[in-house]
Amino acid sequence: MSDPTTQPETSIVLPDLLGVCASSLEIVESYVESARARVSDLVSVDAKISGSRLNEEQFAAHGLSWIMTYATGLRELLRWAERLDQVGKFNELEALILQAAFGEYINQLRSGIAISQGEIVRPGDLGMRDTEIAPLSAGASGKLMSNGNTNQVRMRIATLIEDGDFGNPAYGDETLEMIAEQFRRFADEQIIPSAHEWHRKDQLIPMEIIDQMSQMGVFGLTVPEEYGGHGLGKVSMCVVTEELSRGYIGVGSLGTRPEIACELIRLGGTEDQKKYWLPKLASGEILPTAVFTEPGTGSDLGSLKARAERDGDVYRIRGNKTWITHAARTDVMTLLVRTNPDEPGYKGLSMFIAPKPRGDDDNPFPAQGMSGGEIGVLGYRGMKEYEIAFDGFEVEAKHLLGEQEGEGFKQLMATFESARIQTAARSVGVAQRAMELAREYAVERQQFKRSIYKFPRVAGKIAWMAVETMIARQLSYFAAREKDSDRRCDIEAGMAKLLAARVAWSNADNAVQVHGGNGYAEEFEISRVLCDARILNIFEGAAEIQAHVIARGLLERRN
Repeated sequence: MSDPTTQPETSIVLPDLLGVCASSLEIVESYVESARARVSDLVSVDAKISGSRLNEEQFAAHGLSWIMTYATGLRELLRWAERLDQVGKFNELEALILQAAFGEYINQLRSGIAISQGEIVRPGDLGMRDTEIAPLSAGASGKLMSNGNTNQVRMRIATLIEDGDFGNPAYGDETLEMIAEQFRRFADEQIIPSAHEWHRKDQLIPMEIIDQMSQMGVFGLTVPEEYGGHGLGKVSMCVVTEELSRGYIGVGSLGTRPEIACELIRLGGTEDQKKYWLPKLASGEILPTAVFTEPGTGSDLGSLKARAERDGDVYRIRGNKTWITHAARTDVMTLLVRTNPDEPGYKGLSMFIAPKPRGDDDNPFPAQGMSGGEIGVLGYRGMKEYEIAFDGFEVEAKHLLGEQEGEGFKQLMATFESARIQTAARSVGVAQRAMELAREYAVERQQFKRSIYKFPRVAGKIAWMAVETMIARQLSYFAAREKDSDRRCDIEAGMAKLLAARVAWSNADNAVQVHGGNGYAEEFEISRVLCDARILNIFEGAAEIQAHVIARGLLERRN
């Protein structure tokens, strides 16, 4: 049997690749506009988007979200390639990643996108016409469909990444490069050697790790300097989160709760609240947890029932919360509850920055009026999940965010873009680690007197991981840049999370397959990564909810 990853005699990079991709992108974007018009027709009543029709046509609408996500991913990957080309770093590997991405995604746009296992949305499901679909198969787009992601291309990518170099991220900034290197080294030296043991023993991430993260500035990364932070942007947050999550998703996620809390206070708090809370959160002196979800509500925050009743200078909290991450070993809660029971839906909700004492395994919630217990989970264990019952738990009125009732949902919505961008970055980190583990195992594992990396079905899986992880990474950085530029990016953040979460799961699932039976053994790290990856399609907005939000945004922006 010949070695499928041997250097080919002639280049398989298409001539004028950047130009071909740019031309094909125009075709793809025209296709997207046709898809948007067809879905708009399906869900409109009297030329206006109908909520009930949008719900009835979820399959088509969510298909539109995925089509736009693919198109935006291709656009950002092309921009990545062009930036590398400008500085003379657009090498063979990067060219083949670009080529394979365009080839595969255009083929899927033409014939069907898997929006989940067992659900494939095809152009006809959106009501698209043959004349609108045909251009994808012609010209530059057709050339990429036929030649972009061939087996030969994937085998060459596999050869180029065999030493563990998966392509240039193109940070384009020395500071970002230094940040990435610092946190990559921290993950390699301090997290990866112990993370699997923390998972298997279901242990909290050690305080020594959290203390080191505090010293490295993780918790105050994006907090303005005048409030004790570093004043860096969301791109920096993505780079840090990605590297930490590559080590262990729990460590990467330790930064999510301060990010949410600081964003809530920075955008919605009074000046006194900012001055009091932000420096403490930024330094890691106090650790926060987000307390939003309730049993039976899921993403329907308008149905929250937990109450806050005012009594003089305090509010008394009553009700139940669930899926509260890192709830015991934290000092303060961002707590969303209903202050006006007569105001249905979102308008009666308020946000509190509620102090609480730290607990431990023996007594997780030592505060009066507060009790709860741990929820056992498959993965994402390093901070643990809890359910909490409040029965008269007191919060001083001065801790009402913004000192104004009824603003809670609006305040929380203002943080969603940042939270979803960070979740996309967490997903990229998990995807990266799954790819690394698959490559390491495949190179070392011998079967039939050769490394299994030399078999096309193994090498091809890992090659595609490299391609799609880079797409997800660049889409995440794009959403972060939009946020840093103070542009609305709810759709962009949603697309980044939607794709990156799917890539993390796909990479982890295929990495288990590469490991064979060993991938199913608890002693192998990939078994943990698989469990960790699965949650990414669920929290911060399940994939179905995320696709629905994106679709509504795309259709309403157009109108």
